[in-house]
Amino acid sequence: MKIAVIGSGGWGTAIAILLSKKGHDVYLWSWIQEETDRLARDRENKEFLPGVKFPDKIHCTHDMGECTDGAALIITAAPSPATRTTAKQLSPHVKEGQKLINISKGLEEKTLLRLSQVYKEEIPQADISVMSGPSHAEEVSRGLPTTNVVASEHIETAKFIQDIFMDEMFRVYTSTDIIGVELGGALKNVIALCAGISDGLGYGDNTKAALMTRGLAEIARLGTAMGAKQETFMGLSGVGDLIVTCTSMHSRNRRAGILLGQGKTLQETLDTVHMVVEGVNTAAAAYAMAKKYNVEMPIVEEAYNILYNGADAREAVLRLMTREKREEK
Repeated sequence: MKIAVIGSGGWGTAIAILLSKKGHDVYLWSWIQEETDRLARDRENKEFLPGVKFPDKIHCTHDMGECTDGAALIITAAPSPATRTTAKQLSPHVKEGQKLINISKGLEEKTLLRLSQVYKEEIPQADISVMSGPSHAEEVSRGLPTTNVVASEHIETAKFIQDIFMDEMFRVYTSTDIIGVELGGALKNVIALCAGISDGLGYGDNTKAALMTRGLAEIARLGTAMGAKQETFMGLSGVGDLIVTCTSMHSRNRRAGILLGQGKTLQETLDTVHMVVEGVNTAAAAYAMAKKYNVEMPIVEEAYNILYNGADAREAVLRLMTREKREEK
């Protein structure tokens, strides 16, 4: 069937490759004509996925109408800062009831909305779902075994999308907990930044394990306060995504954290990584959400202070280690 992929970064390209190898007719949209021309000429995304050639069934286009017309599924892969702009541009091309799934992870910083909520505001006529889980684009594009979860308010929609994506190297589960799946995917980026900072400071596995475990507790605490299911955070979009993002050098959030821990400024770090580091924007949103929902999130708070208030990373760790005694929960 025809599939539209909106966004030709690493993750959007990887999903286009995955689905085209399954035999789907995939239209990959880029936001500028020059990028479309480059992808069409090279048949490869040399910037994000060098060495991975496009199958014949990927059509590169800058025409959003051509991309989405008659598509059985629209997949959005715009980074969180560009989500609303992309949604506004996409809305006139989406038919009533057309299925749309967002595969990007993050939050809208100014409004504190989940990305599916942004799409719902701008494209109310669409049937909107989300997909998340431990899935580096570099590995998916090369056909390495990967497992994700699709969440929708309608289980029939989730199952429809599950069937589109499923093959022997990409396993998909279904869920109706959109809040939990999105929050897990967004907030783990903040913890991955912290794990990277720990690595950059020269701390060890014990430190990283503590950050991951207590970070997951913070994510679940906020999520349940917002209406998510506790068990979602024990699954692929919670602990699964947290593990892969905190431990892999594929993770731009961890790589950014390492640079921060080594003493680089935030701007120097972003210039070096040269890709969107979702955890930076998400840290500000998560900090505000913790205040809004009156949820204690000390790791997120220290991450915010390091990123936005110039706090010293070693002193932040010391503050976390010397908090008052309490029961684990």
